[in-house]
Amino acid sequence: MQLLLLIVVALLLLCNGAAATLQANVGELFTYKIEPHLFNWTHEVISEQFSYRPTIRDHPDLPTWMRYEYSHEYHVGFLYGTPPETEAGKAISIEVIALNRQNFETRITALSMSVVQKFPTPNVVQMKIDNLNWVHLMDPGRVENLRNIFRKDLWPSSKEDLSVVFMESAVNMGGRLPLRPQQREGVIVHVGSVAQFSPRLKELQEEVRPLYKLPSCTYKRTSVQKIFENVGFKLDWCAFKMVGLESPTEILYHSGKQQNEQQPSGEEQLHNDRWMGITREDVPRRNYIDEFAFAFAIPGMIFAILMGMLSAVLCFQHEKFSDPHSEFFFANIFHICEESCAQAPSDSEADEQSESSVFFESPISSTVQMVKCADQPMNTLKSLKDPNFLLDNISMRSQSPSNSFYQLDCGASSIYPRPKPPPYTGGTLGRNGVDI
Repeated sequence: MQLLLLIVVALLLLCNGAAATLQANVGELFTYKIEPHLFNWTHEVISEQFSYRPTIRDHPDLPTWMRYEYSHEYHVGFLYGTPPETEAGKAISIEVIALNRQNFETRITALSMSVVQKFPTPNVVQMKIDNLNWVHLMDPGRVENLRNIFRKDLWPSSKEDLSVVFMESAVNMGGRLPLRPQQREGVIVHVGSVAQFSPRLKELQEEVRPLYKLPSCTYKRTSVQKIFENVGFKLDWCAFKMVGLESPTEILYHSGKQQNEQQPSGEEQLHNDRWMGITREDVPRRNYIDEFAFAFAIPGMIFAILMGMLSAVLCFQHEKFSDPHSEFFFANIFHICEESCAQAPSDSEADEQSESSVFFESPISSTVQMVKCADQPMNTLKSLKDPNFLLDNISMRSQSPSNSFYQLDCGASSIYPRPKPPPYTGGTLGRNGVDI
């Protein structure tokens, strides 16, 4: 009877798969690889033949701190995450459903996991590795090489308890995919320990502190560059930071907060979970008066200083500025005008003589020329046909026998009036366009 019972139990284990017991530590990265042999599948005939879907038993999803990713490079799936302190002491049952895409066979296996309490690591070093993907840190050999860099060189005091407390793809953390598919996505890694930071780590942080304002700086080289490159790690030093006891520890974990205090229970827990809004008086208000004061006061002060400097230069230094050419021009400007007025009549004598014959050839009776003298009132106009015109301070003189211009004596100056030309009397055109 007992032999029959053992045979039945063995058959059940072969059909449903043996339940594996896993252990995860609080504040430490947990990883588990899901392979075909977990479902008693020995070989893979076609590419991407098997697919997996892990969930909590009787639930549609995984715990909030756990993530599942399938690696197309290794053709296996990975469960990873960092359990928070609130999960300590809990037992989790995970059910994994596998599908064989060649014959559409489905198999199920169960994973039992227990979360163990562990003292959280208060001191953490955060870094980003550019030349690796998240799946490459699933290799225990690479993780051990990374830990040896800190335990043997940068952080010797962390040799006893140094561990990886967080790991995630840079793309899942908000980074961009590389332009070329051949390039790596990058991975964010946090290592932590209870030990205090070494002096060399503090010097390294001060060395890269000016780079924190940049989003990425793969071109930057540091004093410990060779130590990481010798084991195959190329770091982005803009993302290298050290977080100590005074920093919030919720940034260390994949799924939000980690509470350092004990979890309250009962009504106190319900009261703490209730959201309490703030009143309108507690809402901060923006003071625009100060902003306007700064916006106008600073430019106004600069403008006043510049105006004062310019006024001082113009008031106290103007005597030193002298321009001989300008002074000579302003001193002789009236003489230049007198010379120009004196030369104007002599320049126009030739034109007046050339038109003198036209004046006498035109009939005087047909035109009345009005002349205005400078020394007479503005409303006094006289005609050339007036007999008193020639008798009243007017003399007709001719510079030459052929000169036909009248010279008028108006005060101290002599004016040569030019008579108005006679009106034009055009002829008539015939049929052929000839002037008749």
